[in-house]
Amino acid sequence: MIILNKGVLAGKERPYYIVSSYSLPCFGTGRAVTELERRENKMKKNYEKDDIMRLAEEEDVEFIRLQFTDMFGNLKNVAITASQLEKALDNRCMFDGSSIEGFVRIEESDMYLYPDFDTWQIFPWRPQQGKVARLICDVYRPNGEPFEGDPRYILKRAIKEAEKMGYTFEVGPECEFFLFHTDENALPTTITHEQAGYFDLGPVDFGENARRDMVLTLEDMGFVIEASHHEVAPAQHEIDFQYDEALVTADNIMTFKLAVKTIAKRHGLHATFMPKPKFGVNGSGMHINMSLARDGKNIFADASDKQGLSQEAYYFIGGIMEHMKGMTAITNPLVNSYKRLVPGYEAPVYIAWSATNRSPLIRIPAAGGEGTRVELRCPDPSANPYLALAVCLQAGLDGIRNKIMPPASVDCNIFAMTKEEQKALNIDEIPGTLIEAVGELEKDAFIRSVLGEHVSVKYIEAKKKEWEAYRSQVTDWEIQAYLNKF
Repeated sequence: MIILNKGVLAGKERPYYIVSSYSLPCFGTGRAVTELERRENKMKKNYEKDDIMRLAEEEDVEFIRLQFTDMFGNLKNVAITASQLEKALDNRCMFDGSSIEGFVRIEESDMYLYPDFDTWQIFPWRPQQGKVARLICDVYRPNGEPFEGDPRYILKRAIKEAEKMGYTFEVGPECEFFLFHTDENALPTTITHEQAGYFDLGPVDFGENARRDMVLTLEDMGFVIEASHHEVAPAQHEIDFQYDEALVTADNIMTFKLAVKTIAKRHGLHATFMPKPKFGVNGSGMHINMSLARDGKNIFADASDKQGLSQEAYYFIGGIMEHMKGMTAITNPLVNSYKRLVPGYEAPVYIAWSATNRSPLIRIPAAGGEGTRVELRCPDPSANPYLALAVCLQAGLDGIRNKIMPPASVDCNIFAMTKEEQKALNIDEIPGTLIEAVGELEKDAFIRSVLGEHVSVKYIEAKKKEWEAYRSQVTDWEIQAYLNKF
């Protein structure tokens, strides 16, 4: 083992060592394996109500944040004190659903939060006296039925479909973000003074210390961090955490964003998951690595196949390609998302797949065997992870059910092809703007059924309003291009 660096967790300086492919605190000889197991199992909880009550008392937890996610992927919460914890654990905590865009009308506003006990987590960045913890919640109607507009419920429904077919859906995200300076009022800017690039390190990488503290904080929360590094653009970073079952991964993405933003602020920086905050540099993506397992075995792997893929893997790819246009408004939900999805900045725009190059939409990484997976490269980190994973899973399952074979892999650089060459290979493109993507969602009845009528109607309506608001703006580019000329 080699000493990597020193970090501060929970107010104590601890030496950090490299063990396996990631770092963890080592408290003395013979403790590394125990600590490794603790970290790997920290999120695999099986808590009961009494466990939560005991932990809150033992850990001196004074405040609990009951978190849920709205239709657009924004984290919301109702904060309670420890005196109200038992009431919350009995699913008796109510909130006004009409105040959340895309939820319900004022006439049916009462909604209830049902905490998922296994998401209990104490925030390590909050005071250690009178600690703050959180529970991620599902949203229910007063009659005890799940609220059909709850994104977490939509993902759970998709997971149940997979379970009926004998599958477990496992996912690993690659989340990119920018670290920018704030102004004198602590408001975010797009200013950075660094010029670091891919895999650069300090002192060129000005965000190295902040990123290190993010990793240490996430590990203290039970994340297994597999890698972190500077990305292509100045001030752009990536932190990758361990593959897991889909619901855990979606919860982890929401927790990850909160932790990254919180630690960045403590360093006087603003962390943004906006897909394309600056013109002329690469935008931020959230590549989604996916596989299906049956009885603990990865069913995408087939050593006898030329590409190492099973028939189910091919069908899964075919299903995603079949529904990709209809999914794009979910995986890339902002007007700004489509400023990233342009040729020349590594972001994929062509609906194709390959095991040998990164220009298509879908890539098969070289891991092979139990590491065989399908990587969808177009999603960005502004996407609601619950909805994004739900549509990816259901599209793949649709491919398996209907035996949708994808076209042949495209193993050359699509960006270098002419339009004629692309047309000859029947290579299509994903929508180029948000309004085009919304139109494709409206045409894809299957993807709308995955979302359910409530969310699909509300989502499409909101995104059309977003486009109209954007379309009515006069941008700096227009002033520079037209004011003097016309």
